[in-house]
Amino acid sequence: MREKVILICQDCLSRNYVTTTKKGDPRLEVKKYCPRCNKYTVHKQSK
Repeated sequence: MREKVILICQDCLSRNYVTTTKKGDPRLEVKKYCPRCNKYTVHKQSK
């Protein structure tokens, strides 16, 4: 079963991306582009 998760920028805390993960996987942490910061930053999965 897959669930939808929201990725949040760690600098400005804006919610930029929606993706899916497997239900038992650990928290997702990816370096993605943030349009609000105008640079690549670490995005973490919301709780």
